[in-house]
Order: sequence, then C-alpha cells, then structure tokens
Amino acid sequence: MIIYSSNMEPAEEEVLLGEESEEENSELSDEELQVAFSKGLLKPGMNVLVEKPKKLSNNVDGMKQCLADFRKDLPWMERLDMTNPPAEDIISKADGTVPNVTNGDVNVDDDFQREMFFYRQAQATVLEALPLLKKHGIATKRPEDYFAEMAKSDQQMQKIRKKLISKQMNLEKSEKAKKLREQRKFGKKVQIEVIQKRQKEKKAMMSAVKKYQKGMTDKLDFLEGEKKMGKDSNQGPKKALNTKGPNAKRKYKDQKFGFGGKKSGKKWNTKESFNDVSSFRPKVAHAKGNKGGKKGKGGKQNKRPGKSVRKKMKSRS
Repeated sequence: MIIYSSNMEPAEEEVLLGEESEEENSELSDEELQVAFSKGLLKPGMNVLVEKPKKLSNNVDGMKQCLADFRKDLPWMERLDMTNPPAEDIISKADGTVPNVTNGDVNVDDDFQREMFFYRQAQATVLEALPLLKKHGIATKRPEDYFAEMAKSDQQMQKIRKKLISKQMNLEKSEKAKKLREQRKFGKKVQIEVIQKRQKEKKAMMSAVKKYQKGMTDKLDFLEGEKKMGKDSNQGPKKALNTKGPNAKRKYKDQKFGFGGKKSGKKWNTKESFNDVSSFRPKVAHAKGNKGGKKGKGGKQNKRPGKSVRKKMKSRS
C-alpha cells in the first residue's frame, strides 16, 4: 500500500506516483488501483512512455582519431594487402569490340560486366602479389609431403569412418533387396505366363478331343503332347508339317465304331444284311466249337480209338 503525505504538492505527488507506479505497478492489486483512482491520484495518460528523439552527430575528428589508433606501421609481409585496378582485357582490346573498363566505367546493374571486373581485378592482384611473395621467400604451393594437424581427434575420425562404412553397407543391402524384389516379381511374372500357356494348351487339347469325339475331325495331332503343341505355337502362321495318316488298326476301328454319335442298335440286322448270305460258311458254322469229331450224348467229345484197336476192328469185319 502506498501512503502519501498531506504536505506534498500536487506536482510532487504526480512525479512520485509516476516513478513508483513504474516500479511497483506489477505489485498493486485491483482494489488499490480503484482506491487511488477514486482519490484522484490516477489520471489518464500519466504512465505513457514518450521516446526522446535521437541526437545524431557526425564526429569527424573522433572517427579520424579512431582510424589513426587502428592504423599501424607494419611491413607488407604482416599485412599482405593489395589495392589494384583491374587487369587489361587483352583479347577484347585486340579485337576492338569491348572498351577497357575502368573503375568509373562499370555498370553495377550489368551482372556480367561487374563479375568480369572482379575477375580482372583479382587477376591483376595475383600478377603483382606472386613476385612479392617469391621475393620475401613465402611459399605459394603446398609441398607433396605436407601434413597439417587436423582439428578433430583420431577417435572422432574413427567414429565418422564407421558411420560412413555403415551407411555404405546399408545402401548396398537396400540395393540388393531391391534387386531381389525385382527378380521375384520377374520370376512370378514368368511363372504366371507359363501357367497361362499350359492352361491355354490344355484348353486347346480338350476342344480338339471333343471335336474328335463328335466326329468333326479325324486328326490326332493333339495326342503327341506339349512338344508338338509348343512346336506348332512357335511356328506361328506357318503351315503345319505334313504328317502320315492313321495306321490300319486305327482305320479299322474308325470304320467299325465311327466317330461318335449313336452307338446303340448299330449291329442290328437290316433287310439287306438279312438277305446277304455271301459270307455264310456251313462247315465253319456247324463245326463251331468242335474242331474234330462229334459230341456224344453226354456232351463229351468221342475220342478216336487207338491204332491197335482199329486193326482189331478191321480184322473182325
């Protein structure tokens, strides 16, 4: 709580309130602020900060003094500073196409001209600095057996080396896994193509078998297997090779059983077959199942008597 004396003048009270309000404004509660506002101690705009205008001064003498303190009379070997105009553009000067650019002739908006000015200025500096360095015995080339001390320790470099090796190994593993996945995809694709080819050949063979069973064709090329089918498929639109016809056994069965169709009642007699007796042989028909001699009453075949018995029979007669 802030206590103000009654002997203070209003101006002093405002100054004191302004100073203390800046320091203890965060410590005052809302009730204390309301009480101070009711007594007239707080006025709008009291605590507004007004920035003073900056006073700029160009102290030339002080800056020259600072520059004189910085400047030291050191030999050129310690400074190694060069101030050179740009080197002459010999090629352009010989051609007469581009005039020689000096410090005042550079167009800062032209990027190419500005960069060429920097390049020729560096060229002139090198041409002037190399003889001076050689004169003072300063080497400009690194020797072949030069070893510089590294900023990092050997342990840190070993860690870096292990990290690089692990990255390389991981990269090789990922490439190998990628190749394996591609090979698996290719192998699976080839396997699918082989399966589809076999299914196609099987379908073609089944359709050929059905055609043969229905008597629509008499070719039996599909019985030669996948080798024949593969050979025909490789030939493409070429004509099929001439093959021999069916053998005698196949022709007889085809003539006897036909190429499918109705099977029942095929061996029934007709009027023509009933009247046709050209193939009838009486001897064969009566002697069927009895190659020699006649059967007796019991159904057994009578045996021929022996030679001695037949002689006796002849002598008796």
